[in-house]
Amino acid sequence: MRYEERAKLTVVKVLVPLAVLVASPVLLIAGAPIRRRYLRYVYRDEATQILDKERGRVSAHYAVVTNPLLQWLCWPTESLARLIERRG
Repeated sequence: MRYEERAKLTVVKVLVPLAVLVASPVLLIAGAPIRRRYLRYVYRDEATQILDKERGRVSAHYAVVTNPLLQWLCWPTESLARLIERRG
């Protein structure tokens, strides 16, 4: 999407939190592995950039990656994974 396409950006900003809320039970139980896989997919080598300032483009993935609700819902399993790694 282009930066100038305000309507599309607004729709994405509204739909991402709704999708995260729908998926919240799954994220609370298995959020860390899901989030790690998603971030690997978004930042893989052959992927396009999620924020390309030179071309004036922003990907819908940017709204997902920067969503604080997603980070908050994945926090319990991430902290549990870190605790297990330390004791393991």
